[in-house]
Amino acid sequence: MNTEQLIINSKPFLNYVVAWKEGLSSLPLAEVINGQADKVAVISVDIINGFCYEGPLASPRVANLVEPIATLFEQSHQMGVHHFILTQDNHPEDAVEFSNFPPHCVRESSESDTVTRFKELPFFNQFQVISKRSLNSIIGTDLEGWLEAHPEVNTFITVGDCTDLCTYQLAMHLKLRANVRNEKIRVVLPVNCVETYDLPVEIAKQIGALPHDGDLLHYIFLYHMMMNGIEVVAEVKNEG
Repeated sequence: MNTEQLIINSKPFLNYVVAWKEGLSSLPLAEVINGQADKVAVISVDIINGFCYEGPLASPRVANLVEPIATLFEQSHQMGVHHFILTQDNHPEDAVEFSNFPPHCVRESSESDTVTRFKELPFFNQFQVISKRSLNSIIGTDLEGWLEAHPEVNTFITVGDCTDLCTYQLAMHLKLRANVRNEKIRVVLPVNCVETYDLPVEIAKQIGALPHDGDLLHYIFLYHMMMNGIEVVAEVKNEG
């Protein structure tokens, strides 16, 4: 199949996906919490300097997430939520992952540090900062232990980057982990707090990297998460 035929064949589906995403509604934070703030956790993935402001993988698209995520933290805290988790890349200098991506977020570097906006939150001392060494926030990290220690938490608001990489891995892992255990949980993903990077084909060729269509992959992976039981919404906000 050539490109033209693929585009023709896929156009009805792409039209459907775009209409679905653009038609998403907001979800009141009060409805998510439902009077049980102790059962809610907000988990943010990789909102650190190395994906926002500096280094080879920094993206302005990702940097634009900092403020809406900080606002979600603030509003959640105001409504009694006290489970806040930051999973963050923290790689050794010889990380195997660097064969797929440029060296980034090496441990003890400024790239691996939490963005200043989050650290300035007056309740930042309540945050659990969990280091990770792969795209997955749970495999080989302290997050699995945290989940085991907090079985009462059954609602997760997942945010961060990238839509098709680390955020996808987190949301799907939470959902699949619960499915295996036959546990009913809620994984909510607000689109205004999730993004991925863009690397056009021509630029990728120039720098010897793999191209990455940010818009297309953002839409497709949002849709894929929805298909797997994750609640994809426009945003989660306090409407009071």
